[in-house]
Amino acid sequence: MDAQLIDLLRDDLVAARYRVDVIEGLWGPAAAAALHRGRTLPARRVLEASRASGAAEPEPAAATLARLFLLGEALESDAVSRALPRVGPAGMVELGLLDSHGGHLHALLDLRPYSFVDSLGAGSWWIVSDLGEAVLGRALDEDHVLGVGGASLTLSGLMVPTPARTVLDLGTGCGIQAMHAARHAERVVATDISERALELARFNARLNGIAGIEFRHGSLFEPVAGERFDRIVSNPPFVITPRRDGVPQYEYRDGGLEGDALVARVIRQAGEHLEPGGIAQLLGNWEYRAGSGDGDSPTLDGLERVRSWVASSAVPVDAWVIERERQDAPTYAETWIRDGGTRPGASGFDALYAAWLDDFDARGVHEVGFGYVLLRRPWAQAGDVTLARYERVAEAIGSNPIGLGDHLAACLEAHDWQAHRGDEALLAATLVYAGDVTEERHYWPGHDDPVVMTLRQGGGFARTVPLGTALAAFVGACDGDLGVRALCAALAEVLEVDEPALTAELLPQVRDLVADGFLRPA
Repeated sequence: MDAQLIDLLRDDLVAARYRVDVIEGLWGPAAAAALHRGRTLPARRVLEASRASGAAEPEPAAATLARLFLLGEALESDAVSRALPRVGPAGMVELGLLDSHGGHLHALLDLRPYSFVDSLGAGSWWIVSDLGEAVLGRALDEDHVLGVGGASLTLSGLMVPTPARTVLDLGTGCGIQAMHAARHAERVVATDISERALELARFNARLNGIAGIEFRHGSLFEPVAGERFDRIVSNPPFVITPRRDGVPQYEYRDGGLEGDALVARVIRQAGEHLEPGGIAQLLGNWEYRAGSGDGDSPTLDGLERVRSWVASSAVPVDAWVIERERQDAPTYAETWIRDGGTRPGASGFDALYAAWLDDFDARGVHEVGFGYVLLRRPWAQAGDVTLARYERVAEAIGSNPIGLGDHLAACLEAHDWQAHRGDEALLAATLVYAGDVTEERHYWPGHDDPVVMTLRQGGGFARTVPLGTALAAFVGACDGDLGVRALCAALAEVLEVDEPALTAELLPQVRDLVADGFLRPA
């Protein structure tokens, strides 16, 4: 890796204004959406029309780079020289980004701009990865290094952004999570089983001027044996793939173990690599399996499988597991066969489809869940676990969940606040409703009293909570003036109900609202 050439490339990319907003402005939102779906023709047509209408004008450097790297066009050396005058065609060839063939240059790797917003503000980088199916025009190679996909965006948005001394990125791929972690960590260790992925991750860190990342080769936790970290983030190769001849084993998504065993292993082993108070966050799949068939256990619930993995962790850990989606076995198989570049109707599709379904049938798998896992090693003595939350949150869907990391951090803090307070301490506290909370009321026509009341969260997971009369009045009065005990007493008097009974009814609901971020300590 020639650091000097990479620095020259960075200077050229800045000068070319090779940014997300500029690129999308070249061809508009419709073509950008088509390109995201792997269809390059709309963008090509827009650029061709633009060149035809302004034939006398030199093409913007950003457009040249977009044609070269995003659309897969072969370009003359002069065009590349104008777009990248500092590093030049020869430098790009030496870096392995371009190759010369038939008097033209074509891309060997994908180089695209990437923008994001996190708790520190807006940022933008360039990410080098392998060329996708749209440019290759064929199925991916098994050692394919993926760029920034939907799962990458999800995990980076979920990452708890509080400052950390050390972070481990397990299975770094192109390095995107390590780069995000470096924004709030003193030191990052990034591991991968693929030497090629590590090479591209090092390239991306240098290209974007990001220091403090150490790259190590190896499987799962082997490269960090005996070490502990304040944070662990992982977008592991969690895709459930048949382990048989003829089925591609893509390194970026297939962990080499049967079924969901790789995710189980990461969950079981993460705790021993966390410092006290340390947090691990990962994405994962888990199987739903048929039960014994005797009627008592018709199915083995996916979230219960995850619960059993946490229970068998090397050290006790708090756990918050969110299942955002479930797919039936055929849909799951189709999704990942297409992801590798084999489309329905193509040669080999049916054979792969059968292999997937046979593999699922062998274990009685009928559905697969997908979601987010947050583990935390307790600060106190081993075994002092207070958080065991396993839930399904359909609202958690989003390709770039900006702010969810902040929300998770706030919810963990709120959980700790109320988990260590008994009812008497909670009654003595004063609460306020969060700034993103609204209340909806629905009425029968001509009636004064609402028939449906709902509390709605504007941020976070956009949760909704049905309200009864007492809870609605309680939340509405949480403006910081009165404590919980005083509010319960006042409401009991207004509603003409028994105060102890009302307090006993409200306190568990109040605890849930605090844990979900609807209410906060004043």
